[in-house]
Amino acid sequence: MNTILSVEHLSGGYSHQRPVLHDVSFEMKAGELVGLVGLNGAGKSTTIKHILGLLDPFEGEIRVKGRTVKEDKLAYRQKMAYVPEMPELYEQLTLEEHLKLSAMAYHMDRKTYEERSARLLELFHMEKKRHWFPTHFSKGMRQKVMIMCAFLIQPELYIVDEPFVGLDPIGIQSLLDLMEDMKHQGAAILMSTHILSTAEQYCDRFIILHEGKIAIQGTIEAIRQRYGDSKASLHDIYLAVARGRAEWLN
Repeated sequence: MNTILSVEHLSGGYSHQRPVLHDVSFEMKAGELVGLVGLNGAGKSTTIKHILGLLDPFEGEIRVKGRTVKEDKLAYRQKMAYVPEMPELYEQLTLEEHLKLSAMAYHMDRKTYEERSARLLELFHMEKKRHWFPTHFSKGMRQKVMIMCAFLIQPELYIVDEPFVGLDPIGIQSLLDLMEDMKHQGAAILMSTHILSTAEQYCDRFIILHEGKIAIQGTIEAIRQRYGDSKASLHDIYLAVARGRAEWLN
């Protein structure tokens, strides 16, 4: 399978004196939805910031389609789209103008833009709000704008950070359907989430972070085998790791 994202022996954070991440390594292939889970402070957001190129690794390297951000910053970042946990919009731009700005940034032709934007507006029930400004949006509606801007681009890699916060049930299902569609088209999706039941249902593999290290990674079946319980839920396994009851990892 085609490797989209490669993280090799990554150590990093905000201070060399107190690194957050310690020797983190994993790969993502085309057509995979991978769940990144862990307690607050486990290193999920720091991992994401390193992948986005917002933080420089202390050690190790990150490659997207074989390139590091230092080799070609523009090409590196054009391969991915990011949905942040906290939506950040331009208050002076309407929903439609946000979509058009995203399309222009990625040099999308008009026909492709119109087809994709129409589908996204319908999927998230936002057709009648295309001329609204963010000041009129709820948190969930702001999140939908961020999701639509990211999925309008259809890159090879999606970084999705706690995307379900604030979304209504229809919005959540629309996002899940969209991620499934993109996955089947060959995209790789890294999703950080605390909604473990949903992650267990939709993700192909999991990376469980604990104190800046990967405690365990793999399919739910492989993780259950290590755990010693073929019927254990992701929630059960997550709690065992988070509470330090993970002698089975050794």
